[in-house]
Amino acid sequence: MADIHPSAIVAPGASIAAGAEIGPFCVIGPQVEIAGGVRLISHVVVDGLTSIGEGTVVYPFASLGHRPQDLKYKGEPSRLIIGKHNQIRENVSMNPGTEGGGMVTRVGDNGLFMVGAHVAHDCQVGDGVIFANNATLGGHVTVGDFAVLGGLSAVHQFVRIGRHVMVGGMTGVENDVIPFATVTGNRAHLSGLNLVGLKRRGYSREDIHALRNAYRLLFAPEGTMAERLEEVATQFSDVAPVMEIVDFIRVDSSRAICQPKLANGA
Repeated sequence: MADIHPSAIVAPGASIAAGAEIGPFCVIGPQVEIAGGVRLISHVVVDGLTSIGEGTVVYPFASLGHRPQDLKYKGEPSRLIIGKHNQIRENVSMNPGTEGGGMVTRVGDNGLFMVGAHVAHDCQVGDGVIFANNATLGGHVTVGDFAVLGGLSAVHQFVRIGRHVMVGGMTGVENDVIPFATVTGNRAHLSGLNLVGLKRRGYSREDIHALRNAYRLLFAPEGTMAERLEEVATQFSDVAPVMEIVDFIRVDSSRAICQPKLANGA
């Protein structure tokens, strides 16, 4: 049986698996699905077509599954799917999808969402991510596995954040960020590769060396981006991490690719 505190309100129809813990003053809507091992510490509100995966822990005053902050939303039965073993800290908010974005907001496994973080409608968030305090996603954002968003950072709608990216604190991200990069600034610019993250994730010295060389070539001042991209793809065709960057850039996107800051500061 689930452990449900007497002060919690669980609507008829909600699915609460055995082994889940619903703490004091939580409110659970009628279409919510909560897996075994989930812990809602207290004062958590979960509504809509929301599912929470096994072992996820949600801290007080989090709001999961409420109506998207999108004026185009007309009440369509969209979903919020939260994966396994996440830590969702105080005052985090996550919204379901919309008809204009595929109807699903999806959060992967093993993420840490610190105080006040926000995942907007139709976002797709990978595994092992870290959102520091008050990190915010606009709608339709994609965040790759093991990305880290610094405190008070904000990501514009429709932006793609690649895997293993490090977004500095208080950074505003308006353009797509290639995998393995670090971005900083009031309006984000590339500031190099996330070398610390690469080493922590076990990438080999050879792969890191290849990534550094490819990065220099890709953002060199000579030639066009298209020309440099093809040169990188030819020269590093057998290096999977480099080709991940190439494939990322080749995908059609409504946003430009984030660039390094020019030498003159522009």
